[in-house]
Amino acid sequence: MTATLVAKDLAAGHGERTLFAGLDLVVAPGDVIGLVGVNGAGKSTLLRLLAGLDTPEDGELRLSPPTAAVGHLPQEPERRADESVRDFLARRTGVAGAQAELDAATQGLVDGTPGADDAYATALDRWLNLGGADLDERAQEVADDLGLTVGLDLPMAALSGGQAARAGLASLLLSRYDVFLLDEPTNDLDLDGLERLEGFVKGLRAGTVVISHDREFLARTVTKVLELDLAQQQINLYGGGYDAYLEERETARRHAREEYDEYADKRAALEGRALMQRNWMDKGVRNARRKTTDNDKIGRKTRAEASEKQAAKARQTQRAIERLEVVEEPRKEWELRMEIATAPRSGAVVATLREATVKRGSFAFGPANVQIDWADRVAITGANGSGKSTLLAALLGRLPLDSGASTLGSGVLVGEVDQARALFLGEESLLEAFCAAVPDTEPADVRTLLAKFGLKAAHVLRPAATLSPGERTRAALALLQGRGVNLLVLDEPTNHLDLPAIEQLESALEAYEGTLLLVTHDRRMLDAVRTTRRLEVAAGRITEL
Repeated sequence: MTATLVAKDLAAGHGERTLFAGLDLVVAPGDVIGLVGVNGAGKSTLLRLLAGLDTPEDGELRLSPPTAAVGHLPQEPERRADESVRDFLARRTGVAGAQAELDAATQGLVDGTPGADDAYATALDRWLNLGGADLDERAQEVADDLGLTVGLDLPMAALSGGQAARAGLASLLLSRYDVFLLDEPTNDLDLDGLERLEGFVKGLRAGTVVISHDREFLARTVTKVLELDLAQQQINLYGGGYDAYLEERETARRHAREEYDEYADKRAALEGRALMQRNWMDKGVRNARRKTTDNDKIGRKTRAEASEKQAAKARQTQRAIERLEVVEEPRKEWELRMEIATAPRSGAVVATLREATVKRGSFAFGPANVQIDWADRVAITGANGSGKSTLLAALLGRLPLDSGASTLGSGVLVGEVDQARALFLGEESLLEAFCAAVPDTEPADVRTLLAKFGLKAAHVLRPAATLSPGERTRAALALLQGRGVNLLVLDEPTNHLDLPAIEQLESALEAYEGTLLLVTHDRRMLDAVRTTRRLEVAAGRITEL
């Protein structure tokens, strides 16, 4: 079924703060619309509104036909403890909900409920259209194709991070919605998963709206870009792909600044002229009063006429000011100005592994021999589940080895953004968790630092675990600026970050002079960040490329 989703004059906000208003959008079959904007601009809120999960403050939504299935696939950082992989796939594809409706309609037939025939036919069509009839068979095929070798009845909570990422991708590849609303589908996917996701999205006949931090994914898939510009309080829809959007946006911003500068210069010149004319007029009146004599009628007349001419010129200039078409000054966008505080250099050898092995169930890592030297900038790549996080943990001495040795060099001060952002997952407030990590820093200075990363008073007193993934990532990055490090370890740092913050992080990494270990599947970051070495991890084995 082909379907069209229309949003008209939508508005949403948090408390007294308006996120967006007057938003119009048409999601037609074949559209792939990239939804972009800084964290907090309302992207996920808009996706929930389009899915019908929340009620807008104003505006309306129309779905044609009304029976079309809209699939909202949000980020799910927490796995449900009581849900198997099979149940997870059924829920994410919408089949579980359709099965419940079908069961209820079937019971209505048994009970002889009025209208049960129509309700059953509608529920059956929905169940079939969503792929309920052969979901189990397709699920096993897709799982095998993706290398998800665990049984489908295994609890989701028992899966590793890489396995969970593949299960999430499987749920998308199995979906048969008429409209897709995807919130950060690229998070935690390896390069193979990203390519599969790109192929799936580009092959969809259904209309799609997608939020993603992955610039290369956006460049390869989207046909339009909807920008929620929080700084300017504007909503802009750009035709063409993501790279065309970047060019058009830059041109539009340059023109807006030029138009305002031209207006401001013209107004300033007119106001300066008006002030000068008023001064001349006042000076003329004072001179006229000082020189006035009863028998100097000709002089009085001449001076009066001169003063009146100056007054007329001043009024003319004022009217010119009033006729100017006002151009609002473009609001200055908040920018993350990130720096990484570099500690004094460590010893020449930063970390080593010698014949190191780790065994966890069926997974075997090593034997690994790796030496990281001072100022090495190492990119670490590999498929999900290949052992990248194991390598990091072994190098940092955090993982007991089954054999071999791990050594951290002298004077090494580690700064880390781990994949789980685990430092900010507790029940203590963000301020307390951050202060514990930098005990020599005054709380007032901590507040100031966090504010630079967009974490204001409303964030710092909240339990750290209640922060969004993006907010926890910002806090982890702020910590790198708050204390000196000489070994920087970043494990998927771009996950949950907005695009401007990613660009700022790349700039900060360029200026950082210490040792760097970078794990990322962000293809543009791999191109943008200067590295001196590259390690490829596959099935627990390490190869230097």
